Amino acid sequence: MDKPKATRIRKSLLTWWDRGRRDLPWRRTKDPYAVWVSEIMLQQTRIDTVIPYYHRFLSRLPTVESLARARLDSVLKLWEGLGYYSRARNLHKAARVIVQQYGGRFPQDVDGLLNLPGIGRYTAGAIASIAFGRPAAVVDGNIIRLLCRLFCIREDPTRATAKNRIWQLAEELVCTQRPGDLNQSMMELGSQICKPLNPDCPRCPVKRNCLALKENLQHDLPRMPKAQKLPQYTIAVGIVFQKDRVLIGKRRPDGMLGGLWEFPGGKKKKSESLKEAAAREIREETGVEVRLGRRLMIVRHAYSHFKIVLHAYLCDYLSGTARPLGCQAVKWVPVKQLSRYAFPSANQKIIKKLHKYP
Repeated sequence: MDKPKATRIRKSLLTWWDRGRRDLPWRRTKDPYAVWVSEIMLQQTRIDTVIPYYHRFLSRLPTVESLARARLDSVLKLWEGLGYYSRARNLHKAARVIVQQYGGRFPQDVDGLLNLPGIGRYTAGAIASIAFGRPAAVVDGNIIRLLCRLFCIREDPTRATAKNRIWQLAEELVCTQRPGDLNQSMMELGSQICKPLNPDCPRCPVKRNCLALKENLQHDLPRMPKAQKLPQYTIAVGIVFQKDRVLIGKRRPDGMLGGLWEFPGGKKKKSESLKEAAAREIREETGVEVRLGRRLMIVRHAYSHFKIVLHAYLCDYLSGTARPLGCQAVKWVPVKQLSRYAFPSANQKIIKKLHKYP
């Protein structure tokens, strides 16, 4: 990219940013902790979903020291419903590293930030540029789309050569006295104007420099690979009653949804019925024998890489001492106290149903 073009694009982006950026809570601060929390929350999550979580999280855990001191269960409860729970676990791990190894001070450059759990190239660039004014590039989905159109990149942006070119362009553009504002202006433009469908080209501040618009390719770029069909699994779980309490298990910390609580159960095998699957999974996870009753509800839920159809059955406890055979911990909990624990979204729907259950 020649310097005059880069200068024109920067000037247009920053002028547009200064005039019309949205007033979002994390844009009112340069505190690296607040910037970090917002960037982690915003990964694969809509802004309007993040805002109440952001306020609640910083209200309860206003500093990196308070996050480091918090119990993981408390952090996961604050995160409950936001999804992608490894983000919360890594926030907690990284906070402890920052306090223990860096004296509570964030590394200010990309290389230092990359040493923290859960921080990749994008997040490191965002924190370094926004909080510390370092000329560090960021590339997210919005910026990929913007740069593919702006420079008419026709190659699949998930391929290594295209990825490298996009990062190079982002690095050339961010060489300015306002790197954080420049990065955020590109993200904002991709979100508000250079949208995946029906980009609002007449309102675009860099339309005169957009090669895709000149060639009428703005609707064709970027050329992403076709989405793969998500596999679907059938899950059977049991709400096991012992008098007025139900049995819950805590998922092991190193797997998907690690550290969250759930009703015991798992995938149905081809050779068994749903009730047989629920009884087997409960036995394997907790060592408890149950009698299956009626089905309480069916929950359909989609994760990033697969879908589930979850069948929840009411169960009576028969025998056995509950112990964590296939999970980290087990508890017998009164139904009214289930809200104290962090559960995945699919299980939260079951809890709501249980509160109405006579």
